[in-house]
Amino acid sequence: MLPEMTLGRRLAAEALGTAFLLAAVVGSGIMGERLAGGNDAIALLANALATGTALMALILTFEPVSGAHFNPAVSLVSASQGMLPWREVPGYLAAQLIGAFAGVAAAHAMFEAPVFFFSQRAREGPAQLFSEFVAAFGLIAVIVACSRHRPTALPAAVGAYITAAYWFTASTSFANPAVTLARSASDTFSGIRPQDVPGFIAAQLAGAAAAAACFRWLLGIRRAKIE
Repeated sequence: MLPEMTLGRRLAAEALGTAFLLAAVVGSGIMGERLAGGNDAIALLANALATGTALMALILTFEPVSGAHFNPAVSLVSASQGMLPWREVPGYLAAQLIGAFAGVAAAHAMFEAPVFFFSQRAREGPAQLFSEFVAAFGLIAVIVACSRHRPTALPAAVGAYITAAYWFTASTSFANPAVTLARSASDTFSGIRPQDVPGFIAAQLAGAAAAAACFRWLLGIRRAKIE
């Protein structure tokens, strides 16, 4: 985050970046499913590669403006470590949520689907929730460690982690409360039933908090002082 960037510019960057992220997630899911001929493995591969590479590009694009969080869990962890003022957190979260739903709507428009339609795709059970805990823990671990010791590698590291986590977690690694909420409004390959959303978000926040605490200790991180 650059000090000279106004809050308005940073919030706009968060909304725009999150919108493009959701457009990539949902749009590639629709395209993958249409072209895979019923082969879910191929559809998931297309979805994972598109999401991971798009995320890397978006972080490179927006990190100098807003920090490229695109994720309420990332913003909350940043604030807990003194990297983002708490007074700015509500704005970041609102921008991310608005951007996420805008991205879903854009993806639907590109594929001639309704603007929003609730998902019927079930994602429930202890294995799915534990998967989201693991996915969020790993994402925050990558962000915290790379941002301090390998900042230039962060975009590639995050993109690579998300691509991999699509495959090694049973939930396909949502790892983002804004993404989870928005994907409940998409009855497509990438969707999640609205009733499954609260459990996913609780698991994501728990995983993010656990990773933040763990890596604060592992790396000897002291809370930064900001105005």
